[in-house]
Amino acid sequence: MTSAFDPRIDARRAAWFGGVLTFVAALAPLLGWLAPLGFAPLAALGGLLALGALKAEARHLPAMAPALAMIAWAVVSIFWTPHRPERFEEWIAVKMLAEAILVWALIRAAAEADPAGRRRALFVLAWGMAGLGAVLFVEAASGAVVYQALRRLIGDPTRPDLAAKNVAQGTFVLALFCAPAALAALRVGAPKVLGLVMMGGLLAASVVFGYDAPLLAIVLAAAAGGMVMAWPRIAPRILAAGAAMFFLGAPSVVVAAQASGLYQKLEAAAPLSWSQRMGYWSHAVRWIGDHPLRGWGIDASRMFAPGIKLHPHDAALQIWLELGLVGAVCAAAFWAAVFLRMSRRAPDLGVAAGAASAVAYLVFAAVSFGVWQEWWVCLGGVVAAFAFAVERQPPASAVRRSAASVTQPSTPAPISG
Repeated sequence: MTSAFDPRIDARRAAWFGGVLTFVAALAPLLGWLAPLGFAPLAALGGLLALGALKAEARHLPAMAPALAMIAWAVVSIFWTPHRPERFEEWIAVKMLAEAILVWALIRAAAEADPAGRRRALFVLAWGMAGLGAVLFVEAASGAVVYQALRRLIGDPTRPDLAAKNVAQGTFVLALFCAPAALAALRVGAPKVLGLVMMGGLLAASVVFGYDAPLLAIVLAAAAGGMVMAWPRIAPRILAAGAAMFFLGAPSVVVAAQASGLYQKLEAAAPLSWSQRMGYWSHAVRWIGDHPLRGWGIDASRMFAPGIKLHPHDAALQIWLELGLVGAVCAAAFWAAVFLRMSRRAPDLGVAAGAASAVAYLVFAAVSFGVWQEWWVCLGGVVAAFAFAVERQPPASAVRRSAASVTQPSTPAPISG
């Protein structure tokens, strides 16, 4: 008979998961520059390769339970949603379960990977995201010339304004990866300047291409990370309360601002992109009032044109509109659990980096993307996996001390004359 535990098999599994992380880390910067929508197939493939890491424990339930409850409610809402795709695979509620399984497998791979494989993946991520930052800086300085040249090379030329718009999507990707990738550089012994390259490219592209959401996200992310370092026990609880209030109170905030007259003044004075968003939010709040408990049903936002184009450009309002109070409570509970697990007795840079990425994701969710967009959900999962990996990676100095203690003899060497 053989033992149920075979260390050789266990080591091979851990090395495999390290390889999966390295594979994902190598492709993430390229997708951030050339094809952000590719994060959906990347996360799916990475999750499939990491299915062996799937595990659910009692400590995972605070975040897992509300996520599964929301998916179940989304499936139930199929019976009353006005949006009815023609093909089965186009139903968002069906995709949500598949995304949850595959993303969770990828996150678990970060926990199960062997130290050498995890370190290699983080090394690749740090250099790759620095490369993305450098490319964004060059594209900002040249007007996306490199991107246009590549499009011409493959026989699919594009206009300069569309090229700039496409390249600027990379700022959203880099804003999410910036904190864990910069910390990864420090913890695996890569040059410290890599973090500055990431930040420089992010800021340059955001300013030149006129995208203010990444700038807002990076400022709030830095503030969140600083708070978690300064108050490691209390700050995550504050962030948890803030996230819960966002998802539960978004409609009330809009209604209160409208009642005071402030909302209308801000909408009139805001730039076009922001005034359009505020118009969507006004329509969303009005239609939320028709079905506040159950919502209109999953993906119903697509049916409210021209008042809303595709989605309200606010995650909380979209969830309220489509899944009602039930969905809002699930989202609030999920994000509260995400931040509460970050509470520590002592400061931890890895935890702070994870909090920064989570806050950046919420900022974009509040003003930019549809909450169910596959590439966006999968991008968040990939970032979460590497945030968790860098949290588990000890500082480079600790690794060197550990290696030195192993190589040194346990007893003094005899003195030879």
